[in-house]
Amino acid sequence: MTDPLYAVLPGDIDDPAAPSGGNTYDRRVLDRLAATRAVHEIAVAAPWPYPSQDDEARLAGELRALPGGATVLLDGLVACAAPAVVEEQAGRLRLVVLVHLPLGDEPGAAPELPARERRTLHAAHAVVATSAGAARRLEQLHDLPAGGVHVAPPGVDPAPEAAGSAAGHRLLCVAAVTPRKAQDVLVEALRTLDDLAWECVCVGALDRDPGFAARVRARAGERVRFPGTRGGAALAACYAGADLLVLPSRAETYGMVVTEALARGIPVLATRVEGVPEAIGRAPDGTVPGGLVPPGDVQSLAGALRRWLTDEGLRRDWRCAARARRGTLRGWDETTRRLSEVLHP
Repeated sequence: MTDPLYAVLPGDIDDPAAPSGGNTYDRRVLDRLAATRAVHEIAVAAPWPYPSQDDEARLAGELRALPGGATVLLDGLVACAAPAVVEEQAGRLRLVVLVHLPLGDEPGAAPELPARERRTLHAAHAVVATSAGAARRLEQLHDLPAGGVHVAPPGVDPAPEAAGSAAGHRLLCVAAVTPRKAQDVLVEALRTLDDLAWECVCVGALDRDPGFAARVRARAGERVRFPGTRGGAALAACYAGADLLVLPSRAETYGMVVTEALARGIPVLATRVEGVPEAIGRAPDGTVPGGLVPPGDVQSLAGALRRWLTDEGLRRDWRCAARARRGTLRGWDETTRRLSEVLHP
């Protein structure tokens, strides 16, 4: 009989109004793990990564109630914000921390968060990241042993191939409208392309940083739409109507929307940060299904978009590579297998 697994999660893990890559990842793997072992979920509602003393006390109480020697998977958004709680239980429980994004990578993050994260990761029995690039960065950032952070990249669900338009003018960005996702850079790049035909839909929450979202929308103009959060069939329809996914993030440990686009044969133009190049990957013949530009570089992003919109041969090559890459994408079963090897070696 396989020992049970306890999973400590943010309180909004299943909230459709607060979708995130981290929540999606957690839900996909936990549902699959539950097919082979007992999984006990502990969702702790708090404004992570900024818990109050009462929030930390509640988390501590949940961990103290677990049987000694139990294996506990902790979402990094929770665990890395509460190092004292993790340190207290590290000798009694087998704690595995899953880091979706280093806490300090969110623009405007409190300066004490990296130090809190460092304490948590040094106390944990094992640390898991969602890409090799993110793992190496955590090791360097927090002086962890080289090769010591495990890697379990996200999977992707199969999806129908998008038809695409001949002109390639339908641009899509899928991300909460926040400084880290950098829709401000995308909007400024698009403002230099007024002489070309294009339209852009920026799908994602508008309430994570309302001031930033308002400033971006004020600069965007009529050809950029911000419909807010979309999920299920509504999000699938956005992908089905897109020619190119654009992800201008300033930081991204993987970028699950990248593989969601590639699963539909949609090329990707993104920034060269952490795990994004891994997510884009290569087609079997070695070609890249899209392009990579430096983060925060309006001119580079604008130039890449102009090439996409004006070069029929480039569009053909990127689309061909995206369709070929589509057949090499990993599913969530592979993610679950890799994570399970860490949880139950």
